Amino acid sequence: MRRTLTCLLLILALPVSAQIYKYTDANGNTVFTNQPPEGTKAESVELKPINTSTSAEAPTTTSSEPRLSELPQNPYQILELRDLPSEEALRANNGTFSVGVTIEPRLGPGHSLRLLLDGKPYGQPSNVPRLQLTEVDRGEHSIAVAVMQGERIVQQSETRTFTVQRVGTHSPGRGN
Repeated sequence: MRRTLTCLLLILALPVSAQIYKYTDANGNTVFTNQPPEGTKAESVELKPINTSTSAEAPTTTSSEPRLSELPQNPYQILELRDLPSEEALRANNGTFSVGVTIEPRLGPGHSLRLLLDGKPYGQPSNVPRLQLTEVDRGEHSIAVAVMQGERIVQQSETRTFTVQRVGTHSPGRGN
């Protein structure tokens, strides 16, 4: 459609294009015109062909997001959790702590981050690379972060194992 319209406009413009003349007026200014002036010597100007280009075809999809089949298998080169202890237990007396997410490149449009605690979705999806956990029971847990598109997992980090240490009211080291 665009190509036909462009050709039609060019065909209509051909008869309109006229010869260009150049002359110097009484004040010494160079003047270009499509009609030669009377009584003044004007020279004909040969114009080089104009540059033309074709417009890029618009994508036929109605959505601005890429199709799922067009997404790379692992669109993120780095996706990992940070701020978890590797050797000792995590001290969280009320079971509340946060973890960081390192992700490269940045989180894409339509994607969100969601924690997987002990293999189950935890909390709400977020686009912030710092995620909070609350009231996590003491003991050993596994955690990972997933990049989500809606309810579908696009990519998941390596699962890490950690231990939560909570001081209870009946702990031997705690005074009564």
